[in-house]
Amino acid sequence: MSSILDRIVADKRTEVSLRKQLIPLKQLEQSVLFERHCPSLSTRLSESTSGLITEHKRRSPSKDCINQNLNVQDVAKGYEFAGACGMSVLTDMKYFGGSLEDLLTARASCEMPLLRKEFIIDTYQIVEAKAYGADVILLIAAILSREEIQTFSTLAQSLGMEVLLEIHNEEELHKSLMPSLNMIGVNNRNLKTFEVSLETSKTLSTLIPDEFVKISESGIRTVKDIQSLQPYGYKGFLIGENFMKTDNPGASAADFIKKLNA
Repeated sequence: MSSILDRIVADKRTEVSLRKQLIPLKQLEQSVLFERHCPSLSTRLSESTSGLITEHKRRSPSKDCINQNLNVQDVAKGYEFAGACGMSVLTDMKYFGGSLEDLLTARASCEMPLLRKEFIIDTYQIVEAKAYGADVILLIAAILSREEIQTFSTLAQSLGMEVLLEIHNEEELHKSLMPSLNMIGVNNRNLKTFEVSLETSKTLSTLIPDEFVKISESGIRTVKDIQSLQPYGYKGFLIGENFMKTDNPGASAADFIKKLNA
């Protein structure tokens, strides 16, 4: 595990213990969104010709500032209008400049499935995700044990949400495979060097059982990138920075999807 991930996880443990004191679980479960039916991202990806999962991300540890000027409402509406299958919303403040309020705003602005992009290390965050309008949670194999993945994914599905498990290598994949997952995302970014290579997705594709929807994440910039991954069985493509660094992410996503489906 890389030192940046170690730092993020340590800070996250502190943050979650504070949040638990501020908002008890019971209060989250009384949220107006808690009873909401979650649309299925995996179904949308399976039926889509583009498979685009867009993202709202202001900054990241590898790129300090991506775009601080856009409001979440416009971004969500723009992506939905463009025909994206879903949208990932960063809710980590310290490292990514996101918040749960971003998730809430996105939920109020669109109907498409929303993924809470977060470093989940506690069941509390899963209940929180549901209460703030998420349809999908992200579990990162690099920071979780098999038991934690089992507990977290089972809880998420019991609340009607889907689970995207993120892996970086073969070892993480073998440790994590279980029926309580819906999608497997291969992150093409090497956590130690931060280098990105689409070869990671291509190499790991044959090891992912067909019952899981395959998603490729990081380093996807062009229509050609997606076309090179589709023969490997990938149905979902998470694109963050590429659209967020423009003045109008929705319009650039629409243009991208149009070229992809041409």
